[in-house]
Amino acid sequence: MLNYSDILRGLTDTIILSQLNKADSYGYQINKAISELSEKQLEFKEATLYTSFRRLEENGLITSYWGDENSGARRRYYSITDQGKAAFLENMDDWEKIQSMMSKLITA
Repeated sequence: MLNYSDILRGLTDTIILSQLNKADSYGYQINKAISELSEKQLEFKEATLYTSFRRLEENGLITSYWGDENSGARRRYYSITDQGKAAFLENMDDWEKIQSMMSKLITA
């Protein structure tokens, strides 16, 4: 697995918001989807993931709720808020600008 830690540190929240923008989910499932989408090049440590969840929730970008216990283990689900959707779109716009700038800087 490649070590992108310094770059990814600033993108963790956006990556999580991108997953929650698709559907409500719980920590393990979000991390699994990220791993699969990145072809196993990115997997968040549990502490990193749950620190981000806490920060996102404190900032009003996500909410959480407990899932139904009848389907197995009781899981805490996360849901993106309207404020979180707006932040995600803003982050995506910033990401596109950074990609364009970096491409110009590296290939010039």
